[in-house]
Amino acid sequence: MAGRFMTAKSPAPDLSTLRAEIDRLDEAMHRLLMERGRIIDRLIATKGTSESGQAFRPGREAAMMRMLAARHAGLLPLDTVEGIWRVIIATFTYVQAPFSVHADISGGDAPMRDSARFHFGFTVPYVAHATASDVIEAVASSRGDLGIFRLDQGASAGAWWRSLISAGRPRIIARLPFIERPDHPAGTPVFVISQPLAEAAVRDEILYAITFERWNRAAAKALDRLGCEVIASAADPIGLSGLVAAPGALMPEKISAALAAAGAHPGPLVEVGSHASRFSLGGESR
Repeated sequence: MAGRFMTAKSPAPDLSTLRAEIDRLDEAMHRLLMERGRIIDRLIATKGTSESGQAFRPGREAAMMRMLAARHAGLLPLDTVEGIWRVIIATFTYVQAPFSVHADISGGDAPMRDSARFHFGFTVPYVAHATASDVIEAVASSRGDLGIFRLDQGASAGAWWRSLISAGRPRIIARLPFIERPDHPAGTPVFVISQPLAEAAVRDEILYAITFERWNRAAAKALDRLGCEVIASAADPIGLSGLVAAPGALMPEKISAALAAAGAHPGPLVEVGSHASRFSLGGESR
């Protein structure tokens, strides 16, 4: 009697059927990419960005990457998925407004090239420079190029962030890698700079250039309590110059007051950029 209620197993599909399914999906993905290209054609016609050099949208890109990581599952590594989407985004941005990526290779070319290729693909030209300052000047003299350089510049680089202070100078617009995880294939921490973005800058984290008459442990603890991070520091003619990342909702006056109370005697906080909060697979991260 029990056998009457058993259902026969569906026969396993043969290899030719599975390969045909893969071919169908590959064709569908290709057609969708071409459809995306046609939409970009309409976007260029509507917005006139083909020559403006201002097609970057760091906030939108960060939102897309968060959604991508949150929904990802299955056999395909997240590294591959993120890399594919990065290339799609960067290449279509390049189609809208051609740009180059200028990289500081003072700490080695290989990690910077890996970062540039993972995040911007091979279509976007890669231009190597000897120092972070050279990268900043190349971006400053361009119409819409990007620059990348390591966060850990070392003492020899000096206070490079001070060259971002004046009006109209390049600004930091992103910190990469955005999706943080162990063994990231392009895991070198880098800043991305561009010409100032009129509307597209994302302000989860604000970067300030600050000069201190003196520095002490109390000042470091005061910044830590406020959720700030000292990214870099270098000797300055009147003391110590620092690059500090602070939560976007934190008023600069509160940072100044905390540092003054700690005896650091800070000068004015000058904003030199901002970026999205990085995404950790375990939740939000700095």
